[in-house]
Amino acid sequence: MSAASQRSPDRATVWRMVGAPTDQVGSVNEPRTHETHGVKWNEQWVYRVEGGQEIERVVLWHRYDFLGVFRVLHDGSFEPEPLPTK
Repeated sequence: MSAASQRSPDRATVWRMVGAPTDQVGSVNEPRTHETHGVKWNEQWVYRVEGGQEIERVVLWHRYDFLGVFRVLHDGSFEPEPLPTK
C-alpha cells in the first residue's frame, strides 16, 4: 500500500495494525531525510525478528505522511507489503 494509492492512514492506525516497533530511526519532525531504495523518509519504524537482530519489516514516514510498510528481504532489498487487516 502506498500513500499515493489510498488515503494515507495516520500514525495511530498504523501502530494498531503492525504493533509497536522494536526500534525507531529518526523522527517525523527531523528536518534531515534519508533515502532507502528510492523512498525518501525522515522516520523509520523497525521490526526485528522475534528474539533476534534480523530486521524483517520497516514502516517509513515523511513528516506525518505514511509512505508504506516494507518487508526486508535476505539480500537487504525492500518489498512493499500491504498493511495487515485486523
